[in-house]
Amino acid sequence: MPFSFFVVLLLFLSGVSPSEPKLNAKYYQKSCPNLERIMQDVVTTKQINSPTTAAGTLRLFVHDCMVDGCDASVLISSNAFNTAERDADINLSLPGDAFDLVIRAKTSLELNCPGVVSCADILAMATRDLITMVGGPYYEVQMGRKDGLISQASRVEGNLPKVNMTIDQLIAFFAAKGFNIQEMVALSGGHTIGFSHCNEFSDRIFNFSSASDVDPGLNPKFAAALKKVCANFQRDKGMSAFNDVMTPNKFDNMYYQNLPRGLGLLRSDHVLVTDPRTKPFVELYATNYKAFFTDFARAMEKLSLKDIKTGQEGEVRHRCDSFNNIKT
Repeated sequence: MPFSFFVVLLLFLSGVSPSEPKLNAKYYQKSCPNLERIMQDVVTTKQINSPTTAAGTLRLFVHDCMVDGCDASVLISSNAFNTAERDADINLSLPGDAFDLVIRAKTSLELNCPGVVSCADILAMATRDLITMVGGPYYEVQMGRKDGLISQASRVEGNLPKVNMTIDQLIAFFAAKGFNIQEMVALSGGHTIGFSHCNEFSDRIFNFSSASDVDPGLNPKFAAALKKVCANFQRDKGMSAFNDVMTPNKFDNMYYQNLPRGLGLLRSDHVLVTDPRTKPFVELYATNYKAFFTDFARAMEKLSLKDIKTGQEGEVRHRCDSFNNIKT
């Protein structure tokens, strides 16, 4: 039996197509050799001009991966036939700068190597580059994802964590997504950058309970400042506060140092330091930023591979906000 025939037979029996390379960090080395340079140029320019881009892109990436995997389905715009993921209620506050970054990167790449780099890979790579740019850890991004063929708002509910979840609900949610408690706490450290809108934590500073107007878990001075910032949040939906009040634009471990001081902005942040299952990891990361960076990088690598599409499971979109063929 000729050796070449034997190899093809093994591939056939194992269900692996010889024409579908697996994900790897050098996936585009030949097909788009300028990928890294182009991405660095676009990412750097965008972050300098809009400093909240890093946090926004990280949030966009997480919202994409948690719903049907890292397949850029969150980037699809709705049309007359379909209400897409990005128009689900929980996604309406996703920042425009993050979408704009991906569009800019895709445009530049299409001019250089048309029809080659997927939007899913662009989002994954941009997220890593931005995290590193604002001081966070570098981690390797495996490339070769295809863009998903489905994007429906109805698929979002139940697939994203919510700020009012109890610790039991958070642990159960992440476990269902394949992440253990330590990985959950490490991923939560992404809140070391960015901001949250007042309506996401207003229940902690206004009419908290019959016994207290403010959540007693909040630092009193911090709560008073938040009350002033969010005084008109019901009329102005854009009112917001930094997730990390101390170093809001730097990716560091200050988020964890803030939690025992009552400076955790969201309810889902605060519960991490009050439960014995999560508190040890909060304390570890608060005192050891290297441990946080290592665990965050590993968790992000794991997240970036969640339910990815390859081969015929997806496509390389011409535009990141629309399928190559109209979907109904």
